[in-house]
Amino acid sequence: MADTNKSATLTLEGKSFELPVLSPTAGPDVIDVRKLYAQAGVFTYDPGFTSTASCDSTITFIDGDKGELLHRGYPIDQLAEKSHYLEVCFLLLYGHLPTAVELEEFESLVTRHTMIHEQMHYFFRGFRRDSHPMATMVGVVGAMSAFYHDSLDINDQQQREVASIRLIAKMPTIAAMTYKYSIGQPFVYPRNDLDYAANFLHMCFSVPAEQYNVDPILARAMDRIFTLHADHEQNASTSTVRLASSSGANPFACIAAGIACLWGPAHGGANQACLEMLREIGTVDRIPEYLARAKDKNDPFRLMGFGHRVYKNFDPRAKVMKESADEVLALLGVENNPTLQVAKELEKIALEDPYFIEKKLYPNVDFYSGIILDAIGFPTSMFTPIFALARTVGWVSQWKEQLADPQLKIGRPRQLYLGSTTKDYVDIENR
Repeated sequence: MADTNKSATLTLEGKSFELPVLSPTAGPDVIDVRKLYAQAGVFTYDPGFTSTASCDSTITFIDGDKGELLHRGYPIDQLAEKSHYLEVCFLLLYGHLPTAVELEEFESLVTRHTMIHEQMHYFFRGFRRDSHPMATMVGVVGAMSAFYHDSLDINDQQQREVASIRLIAKMPTIAAMTYKYSIGQPFVYPRNDLDYAANFLHMCFSVPAEQYNVDPILARAMDRIFTLHADHEQNASTSTVRLASSSGANPFACIAAGIACLWGPAHGGANQACLEMLREIGTVDRIPEYLARAKDKNDPFRLMGFGHRVYKNFDPRAKVMKESADEVLALLGVENNPTLQVAKELEKIALEDPYFIEKKLYPNVDFYSGIILDAIGFPTSMFTPIFALARTVGWVSQWKEQLADPQLKIGRPRQLYLGSTTKDYVDIENR
């Protein structure tokens, strides 16, 4: 970020104030308002912070108009096609693609940290079996701070590094245990001979009574889901992690805060909402009825999994995810699954219907990831925990970057106060 030698002029009550204009390496210029209150005695007003840069970052860049998503400069479609999740984790954490030796050492380090403290197993028993898996994950991840005291000091670079590896390594184990607990099956320990995605599937679907072999097509699809959800710039949950971190909170508390934010249906629940919509439609013959409702401005029904708030053209992650969805459905079949039959037909219509094409309502990453997770056998309640698992590396990378920022200050948004002004207290007998 550099000063452009340009400035914006704000005129207020006959006085002019010069505001510096900063230039990023990509994206629009930014008006620096940090000294505005000190100089002019006014704040800016931006509900949702959609026109406000809360930080500077070198990790992820999104251009919604172009349909572009870059991690450290690398396009997401290239990473998803040529790389794998742990390599992308290294890239996000350390800023460069690893050498073969670096990647091998990193994978080994993550693999050796996948087990959780044995006493943490007792935490799960405190939750009802029908608890939402996200409720369990928020509690268990937050509780990690009670077990890993040697990685709580955020001012110690080595402890920050250990906490980062622990979170990335243990999140699949915690997510899998959350799933197993919800269905009444015994926990399955991680295996060091399996890769990251295959290990997660094994912990979720194997049982002690019989051998379970992870299909490589399903493992690859799972790895792509992780990769495509690894980071997404300053979204709500990432901003939550940064805000919690700005107070000096420990890393496990910060990531638990991110998980809690992701739980909101407007954020992490999109692929779950998409599957629920497909199930509501029910059968292929009812698609025309729901398409008519979607096109009716007076009908509250909305098609989920189409278009994106950020990407105004197309979601760059969707193309890669579609390939994985096609591979998974070819392997597992859709003939006996009416939900997947509806999904395939709805996808075909959306890519051909002028209404969808004109409004650029293309199937997005949530549409395809929901289909894949459903086909693999995950209940919709596990969709958001899997999202949280994948996004952990993004949260951790943003957390590390923020702590290394010499300009770090505790987050303190301002407000436009519309309440009562000063009142005198009235004794209770006079009210």
